[in-house]
Order: sequence, then structure tokens, then C-alpha cells
Amino acid sequence: MKVLLHVIFWVAMVGSVTSSIYCGMVLAAAARFGLRKRREQSAPADFLPAVSMLKPLHGTEPGMERNIASFFEQEYPGEWELLFCARFDTDEGLKLARAVGQAYPQVDARYVTCGEPTPKFHNAKVYSLAKMDSVAKNDLYVTSDADVRVEKDYLLRMVQTLKDPHMGLASCIYLGTAQPDTGNGGPGFASQLDAVGKSVEMSSGVLVADMLEGTKFALGATMAVRKKSFQDVGGFDELGQFYADDFVIGNRLAAQGTGVKMATYIIRLMVQDSPFWLSFRNQLRWMQSTRRSRPWGHLGSGLTFAMPFGLLGLVWGLLSGHAVIGVLWLLAMVVNRWLQAGAILGVLGDPDILFNAMIYPLRDLLGWVLWVGSYGGENFYYRGKVYKLKDGGRVEE
Repeated sequence: MKVLLHVIFWVAMVGSVTSSIYCGMVLAAAARFGLRKRREQSAPADFLPAVSMLKPLHGTEPGMERNIASFFEQEYPGEWELLFCARFDTDEGLKLARAVGQAYPQVDARYVTCGEPTPKFHNAKVYSLAKMDSVAKNDLYVTSDADVRVEKDYLLRMVQTLKDPHMGLASCIYLGTAQPDTGNGGPGFASQLDAVGKSVEMSSGVLVADMLEGTKFALGATMAVRKKSFQDVGGFDELGQFYADDFVIGNRLAAQGTGVKMATYIIRLMVQDSPFWLSFRNQLRWMQSTRRSRPWGHLGSGLTFAMPFGLLGLVWGLLSGHAVIGVLWLLAMVVNRWLQAGAILGVLGDPDILFNAMIYPLRDLLGWVLWVGSYGGENFYYRGKVYKLKDGGRVEE
């Protein structure tokens, strides 16, 4: 028993120290990002190239009409077009985009289809991007997913990131926002935990990495990217073999010496209300992808969580007769997560910062469970098919 208590104590101690150091790094990275955000937003937005906005679609979901409309409402003084692509004309998402577009006749919008992906394309999103790339009028793209919602200055601010001709790609961190359930009027707790995880856990890692070594990856929810950049990393045929195509294009561009950056513009990523089991499965899929794409970084991220080590400290305290110390240990880790969440949600401009910061310790614990689960297998289910993740992040049916 004494040996077991020593093991529990030292595991809890090492984990608590490393997570506290990480929290301090997050606070510094958030402050750094906030200063850069204010500086860049006050700079003149005088770079006005011709832009093609590319949006792949596959089906529809609650809130998607508002998401799509926010892209039609862009206030961009330069020339721009808006392209939507789905597999078939009967796709509900494409039909919804057409319907929304009727209210914005002034926007140069086009709707194209690509058919079923060929066998070499295991990533249907990349297959849609390849189709839009073949018909786009311009050489500068701004891509976005269907669950992204933006403000009217989004396009203007995103293109400023490519003002430097040596910059090949810029992407954004995002504020996860739980989509209200149309049945009961409010989002479920599972989707709220998922949303705050996307806001805090993801953004924390991104900003710390950017502070320590610069940006060597991309976040695919939205990207400002040059047409040439896709070809520089092997083309769409190559990217279509990866699940995390966003990481691959950013990582390869950075390795080639092409500029990759994290923009200071904040988008909203709408998180659908779903049962806990489905939310868990979707989050686990992303964790599995990260493990394959960045194996060593993903392994080290296990020490960035705080709540598991706080619970271990509590267990040690209860078993060793130091219950008060155990309770204080757990409380210290809760405060640790509140500080981290408050710093990140503050720079993201979260209007529900108090509630989301308060529930983040639970999300931190869930994140650790997902991290452990990411080592449990290589298969995942996505849009009616089962895929296998291979080393390096490649995927096959």
C-alpha cells in the first residue's frame, strides 16, 4: 500500500506541475495574441485582391442557413466570388445555398457538383475543393467549412493576412458555439462541453505552439490560401489521401519555407446539439487523427491536462490520511483550468465566458479521457463509412 501511495503521489505531482507550467504558458500566449490582435485590427485594410471563396457542402444541419447567409453578407470592396460544391444537385446543403443566394442577387455566386470521390480521394472535402479549384476565377482563395459563421468584415480581414507575397496560408482559431436544439430551444450539455473544448483546448495548444516555434500547421475550418500553395504540397490528389488535410498543407508549406500564420480574426464554429455518445465519437475521431499526424506532440499533450492529476491528488489525500491536502490539491487544479479558460475565452471574445470557464474543468477531464481513447484503435466512422487511419495521418476506407 505504501508503494502504491508513493506512485500515486508522484504521478499526481508531476502531472500537476506540468499542467501548471502549461497554464502559465497559455496565459502568456493569450496575452501575446491579444496584443497582436489589437495591432493588426488597427492597421489599414488596403490589400484588395480578387478573391474566390470556396465552400464544400454535404447535406444540411440546424443553423446552416444562417451560416451560409453570413458569407453572402460580406462587405468587401474588391472583386470576389462565392463558390459552393456538393456531390450532386440533389444535395440538401447545395439546395439550401441556392435558396439563400436568391436573397443576395448582387453576389457573384456559383453552385457546382463534383460527383462521388474517385478511389484515390479518401477525403471528400478535398475532392470538392479540387473541383472548385478547376472553375475558380481567381488565384487567391478563402476556404471555409459549412459549420463556420462569420461577421461582415471576415473576407476583408482574412485577405490582409496574404498581403506579404511570401505568405502562403493563414488560418484562424475559433470560438466554439453550441447550436441550440430546435426541439427544446437550448443546447445540450454534451454540445456545450464540445464547444468549450474547441474554444479552449484547441486554441491553447495552437497559441502556445505559435509562441514557441511559429505556426507550422493550419486549421481547416477556414483558410486564406494561394492557389499555388495547393500545388506546392503535392496537389489535391496527394492531400486527398489524408484525413487532416489542413495540418498537412500547413506543415508542408512551413517545411518548404513558405509563410504560414495564424490570423487574429476569430470565427464561430457552430457545434451541433447531439447525444453524448455521438459527440464523444466525433471528438475521438479528431483525437485519433491528431495522434497519427503529430505522434510525439500528441503524446506530450497528455501532460497538459490538469483534472486527472487533481483527482489523483484527492485519492492520495484520502488514502494517506491527508484529506484536506487532497481536497486543496483538486481545488488547485480546478482553479488552474478556470484561469486557462478565462484567458483564452477572453481573447476569443466569448459572450458566455463565465459559464464556459466554469464548466471547463469537466471538459478538461473529458479531454483526457478522449486522449487516452485515441490510443485504442485506428478505425473510425464518418458519414456512413468506416475508415482506417494510418501512420502519418493517411486514411483509407
